[in-house]
Amino acid sequence: MSEARIVLSTAGSAEEARKIAQALVERRLAACVNIIPQIESIYRWQGKVESATEWLLIIKTQAAAFERVRDAIRELHSYDLPECVMLEIEAGSEPYLKWIAENVD
Repeated sequence: MSEARIVLSTAGSAEEARKIAQALVERRLAACVNIIPQIESIYRWQGKVESATEWLLIIKTQAAAFERVRDAIRELHSYDLPECVMLEIEAGSEPYLKWIAENVD
């Protein structure tokens, strides 16, 4: 199994998504962040069902960097409770996984 990981988060605007993505890559916490625009999220918040347009961030990182990624998202995000979940990458292109490792401190 690879040490590469995918972290998912959402942002409430394109500007916020870009700010978080840029900071994660500049800080070498992520090798790459994809931003998928204008997804619709339906969720329960404070006892009510809500919906919102959000931007999905797909963050390519390493397992060892997850806590720092999570902390940076908390620092940069406008939400009270920003999404931050890590998924294991079971397999992938070895050159790509190596590239992720080389670009995350």
